[in-house]
Amino acid sequence: MAVDALARSFECIGDDYDRYRPGFPDRAAAIVIPGRVEAVLDLGAGTGKFTELLPVRATRVVAVEPSDRMLAVLRSKLPRVEAHIGTAEEIPAADATIDVVTVAQAFHWFDRESACAEIARVLVPGGTLGLLWNHSDPGCEWDRACHRIAHPAVGESDATTDTADEELPGFEFVRREEVRWTETVSREHYLRRWGTVSSFLVADDVERARMIAAVEQVLDDAPATRGRTEFDVPQVTDVFVYRLAAPV
Repeated sequence: MAVDALARSFECIGDDYDRYRPGFPDRAAAIVIPGRVEAVLDLGAGTGKFTELLPVRATRVVAVEPSDRMLAVLRSKLPRVEAHIGTAEEIPAADATIDVVTVAQAFHWFDRESACAEIARVLVPGGTLGLLWNHSDPGCEWDRACHRIAHPAVGESDATTDTADEELPGFEFVRREEVRWTETVSREHYLRRWGTVSSFLVADDVERARMIAAVEQVLDDAPATRGRTEFDVPQVTDVFVYRLAAPV
């Protein structure tokens, strides 16, 4: 399955993504923005799962997202956020007007070179870029088993964060930190969450039903979830922080 087709699969969902996908811990936002700033731009904002942590940290919050349906959900729940249709490769913001750019659960979909150049363009001198990803806790065997059903090519490690490393063009690496947290969800909520994952969205009805049945079997077999209508899901949020490099 082509990467662009997987990325476009999110254009057909909005409410379900917002309802069933995990949010982000406040600690993750504090790592990227330790003190209040004037302007922050959340790029690839989706339905605002991370954006909702930003108004208390910035005077002006801008959200940029290519999907109309996703952005409609964000606008409905965050009416004071400036929300714009746009992409990482063509950000609808003026030069040097943003103190912090955040990208949560989206940087791996971007054209890295073009996106970094655009992010650098809109940031003020010395501005901050924060990249964040939620992923399953490696110590939670049943959740990892469910991830392998959805992403069999990923293996034991989540490769989406490979797009973040210590050498992003135009940026200086500052720090990386893991934030561990736990959410309590119902079995139905957990199953519906998988329906918002790209590999499920692009699958045909037969393949989608097979994957859901396989996830249900994992839940039926694992001691932590067997016979339970509600259970705890451990999460890990990877946070990468960069500073805009000074012009050479």
